Amino acid sequence: MKSYFRKEIDAIAGYTAGEQPKIANLIKLNTNENPYPPSPAVEAALREFDIARLRRYPDPFADELRDIFAADCNVKRENVIVGNGSDDLLTMCFRGFTSPEHPVAVFDPSYSLYPVLAEMQVAPVIKIALEGKDFTYPDDISCQTEKANLLVITRPNAPTGTVCPKSLVRKYCENFDGMVLIDEAYGDFADDNCMDLALEYDNVIVMRTFSKSCSMAGVRLGYAVSNSTVIEGLMKLKDSYNIDMLSQIVGKANYLDKEYRSKCISAIRRDRDQMREKLLKLGFEVPKSQSNFLFAAPPDGDGEAAFRYLRENAVLVRYFKGDVTGKYIRITIGTPDENRRVLELLNARYA
Repeated sequence: MKSYFRKEIDAIAGYTAGEQPKIANLIKLNTNENPYPPSPAVEAALREFDIARLRRYPDPFADELRDIFAADCNVKRENVIVGNGSDDLLTMCFRGFTSPEHPVAVFDPSYSLYPVLAEMQVAPVIKIALEGKDFTYPDDISCQTEKANLLVITRPNAPTGTVCPKSLVRKYCENFDGMVLIDEAYGDFADDNCMDLALEYDNVIVMRTFSKSCSMAGVRLGYAVSNSTVIEGLMKLKDSYNIDMLSQIVGKANYLDKEYRSKCISAIRRDRDQMREKLLKLGFEVPKSQSNFLFAAPPDGDGEAAFRYLRENAVLVRYFKGDVTGKYIRITIGTPDENRRVLELLNARYA
């Protein structure tokens, strides 16, 4: 039939989300979800919630959440915007800062949604290659980014788990004549973060999500921090009621239980480092990760074969085709029992 979409939309392949299978007894380690449930405070909040309130619209700005995030980041409400997951916030940023005349610069490899969002805007994508087996960030990117209006730094990076040194991030912010978006989806698992740069520089946005450290991928909640002028601009681009009432309720309850979240993060970081050491002993190449996953290349460099082998044994990890990424599998850190099963299978094949 005739298509009524713009030709650019017809040409887009679209983003491929991580598989959400319906297979019994599957160990699911492919989408970097937290292996632990949200805070018990979430269940209590839902039990106390008056369902009659659902006939009303939610707060269009999620101001209670904005105040909580602002206090935690030592900023003001006017410096915070809340999104329906960080993907919602990414969409706002690409709408606002990219176009056919305004390219976006991204590192490669990185989050595969970025080029798709650029294609929707018919915006050119400038890819900056990460270097070597440790996916090192180049010291100077000014020549590569001089035509870009948006620079995206994923920190820690996905799918590699590596971190751009903060001193280098600062250099990028100072030398880039455009908006710098620092995507800290995995920031809580890292040794440091860049939240302070959001107000130190006029051209910086720092973004966080509830999908990883907060164990709430199913709720869809995220927030971004920047100067008030940038936040005001992003507010023009968001959907009218982008955060539903229940998400605001459970998001608040979960976020305020910092002690519980801290315990979960500590357990994941510990298990991540232990698992990396064991994979290294098996001959895998595994760059040092500061996220909740490992990017691991098996000894034979055949990531796809490792992916298929694990899947045949009811363990689902993530595989990305490509000259560089195709050598690796990305393994989300699961529960201790899940991690143990992965290592048993990999030992049986590669030891």
